[in-house]
Amino acid sequence: MTRRHIVILLGFVVVAASLAWLLEGRFKWVTPTGTPSDAGPNISGKAPATTGPIIYYRDPDGRPAYSSTPKKTSAGKDYLPVRAGEDISFEDKPPPATVASGERRVRFYRHPMGLPDTSPVPKKDAMGMDYILVYEDEAENGATITISPGKLQKTGVRSEPVERRTLNVPVRATGRIEFDPRRISIVSLRFEGFIESVGRFAEGDYVRKGQTLMRVYGPNLSSAAAEYVAVLNMRRGGGIDAQRLEGAKRRLVNLGLDESAIAVIGRARSVPRVIAWPAPQDGHVLERAAINGMRAAPGDILFRIVDHSVVWVLADIAERDIALIAPGQKVDVRPRAYSDRSFKGQVALIYPHLNMETRTARVRIELPNLDGLLRGDMYAEVEIAAGGNEKVLTAPESAVIDTGKRQVAIVDKGEGRFEPREVKIGRRGEGFVEIKSGVNENERVVTAANFLIDAESNLKAALRALDQGEAGK
Repeated sequence: MTRRHIVILLGFVVVAASLAWLLEGRFKWVTPTGTPSDAGPNISGKAPATTGPIIYYRDPDGRPAYSSTPKKTSAGKDYLPVRAGEDISFEDKPPPATVASGERRVRFYRHPMGLPDTSPVPKKDAMGMDYILVYEDEAENGATITISPGKLQKTGVRSEPVERRTLNVPVRATGRIEFDPRRISIVSLRFEGFIESVGRFAEGDYVRKGQTLMRVYGPNLSSAAAEYVAVLNMRRGGGIDAQRLEGAKRRLVNLGLDESAIAVIGRARSVPRVIAWPAPQDGHVLERAAINGMRAAPGDILFRIVDHSVVWVLADIAERDIALIAPGQKVDVRPRAYSDRSFKGQVALIYPHLNMETRTARVRIELPNLDGLLRGDMYAEVEIAAGGNEKVLTAPESAVIDTGKRQVAIVDKGEGRFEPREVKIGRRGEGFVEIKSGVNENERVVTAANFLIDAESNLKAALRALDQGEAGK
């Protein structure tokens, strides 16, 4: 063999050795623990334990460090790939679930962030969060969700029972105090007369019924009194003509004299020069126009007397609250002049028309004013206890999630199970809301952290719809 042939042969040997070394390094088998193995790939025909795409990378030394891309540790070691089919858990696995009478069977575990990934055994996601339990009865009732006791404690979930109670709905408004016109009297003459003298009364003074306000002289009044006295003095067969006597008395009544003044004339059997004019009722003098010696024409207002032992409060109620108001309801009135005091009254009347400009209805409230502290034209804050005395099904206001289009309550079914239900609500008041439908009496509804449970439920519904869509393809 020539030298040339020997060199060519040695070159082939070197190339073959290099190729063999490269192939050995490229196809060396790596075990699931990350250590190289010379055993080579599995040629027994069985599928390897780790299958599927790589979902993240974990620390090769078992520390709780993860990465979504290939990475090296500070020591230069490569992070180990974790595939979709692997079962990675940092906690002791519970024993297989057994089915006993009354126990719930675990169906699978789902991804805590809502990704379409499930596992038949406990598992953690790339961020170290536990997969969520899904029971078989939850699969049958898609509306029910389950939350672990630890998560319930962290989120502060609380629930209260749905109960029947009397629901008072306070309707608030601003009102103005006015005098009851039925308790106001005007003193005037029905004939032309002259006021000889006026009692020592001024505006604001209190008078009692029957007290003399003024002394009055009038030609027509004197003429009627003379006729009455003449009939009394007339004798016909030892008696008085009753019909004529009644007519004379009626004339005095028509001129404004009361029974007591007519009786005084009858006992004296003489015509008085002036007549004492009495106060028609108890009350304060709201207005005085009578002056000593003045001439008074028929109908002139000489005195205005008001009894304000009972006053009115006129309040304007918004149109949306009219259905809640009814006569007889109790009312708290707080005048701005006495903000620390509350006066009790009741609704007397709802006026039959609306104010077109403000879209409000006027409500009349009658209010005792025995101390006389309430004065006309005062402003006051009004609170009407609307709602009636009938007990209705109620739940705390915080239990209802109002989205604008619908209202939802989360029913606590016990053992960490919750079911969102759409409810129809009615009146609100005193921290409670009327439940017309959706939940039953004595069922418990979540009053704290219900927004978190509702979000969990919406996520579950979205995943269920996604799964159904994929199954239909």
